[in-house]
Formats: sequence, structure tokens, C-alpha cells
Amino acid sequence: MKQILIIFILFITSCGFKPIYIKNDQLFKKFNKIILEGDSSVNKQIIDELNLEINLASNEKLIVQTNYKSEVTSKNSKGQVETYRSIINCQLITKKDEEILETKNFVAETSYNNKDNNFELVKYQNEIKKNLTNKIVEEIILFLNLK
Repeated sequence: MKQILIIFILFITSCGFKPIYIKNDQLFKKFNKIILEGDSSVNKQIIDELNLEINLASNEKLIVQTNYKSEVTSKNSKGQVETYRSIINCQLITKKDEEILETKNFVAETSYNNKDNNFELVKYQNEIKKNLTNKIVEEIILFLNLK
């Protein structure tokens, strides 16, 4: 039993394993400038979650373009809205001296039913927006860590 445990420990420590969901500053590139375009609340949440920092020594810049859209997908016979769909598009562009190095698109969407109370609907839509942004952030973390 001890031999198996020792072999297992040696295998894990020497294989170069590192978790891909870790939010470690050393895993991300440093950018000279971060430009945010589009939906300000989505941009703020993405930057806060990623904890990106500006490094003036770098000559790369990151452009984050986001778009949030909530649209009606179905109505009943009286013309009242029954279901909605919310979509967040996020495009990451990395540039070095005005030359585009990399472009990656991320999309998250969900459908949901209408609520009787408008206050509850707006509250629910804001929660969905946060959840979709979290999903995009997870995909961005995977993308940045696997490069």
C-alpha cells in the first residue's frame, strides 16, 4: 500500500499538473492597455472576475467587446409575451503594435418564461445576465489558461 501511495505522489508532483480553473495572476498575460466596449456592467464583471492588471512593460493590448440582448421569443394569442431569450456575445482581441494577434468569440444564451410582476422580471433578468457573464468568464479563463 505504501508503494502505491509513493508512486502516486511521485506521478502527480512530477507530471506538471496544474488546475485550469485556478485564478492565478501568473497564468494570464499582462497587457499594456485594456479597452472595454459595449455593455458596461458585463465588461465590469468580466474584468473584476478575471482580475486583469495593466503592465506598462508589455506592448500588447486587450480589447473586450460585449453585447447583451434580451428578446421576445414567443407570445400567446392575446399578444402577451410568454418567453424571452437573453444572449451575451463577448469578443476578445489581443493586439501588438496595431497588429491583431488573436481574436476569440464567446457566446452564452438562455431562454426563460415571463413573470407576472415586472419588478420580479427585471430582477430575474439581471440575475440571468450575471449568470451568463459568469459562464463567459469561465470560458475566458479556460481560453487564457490553455494558450
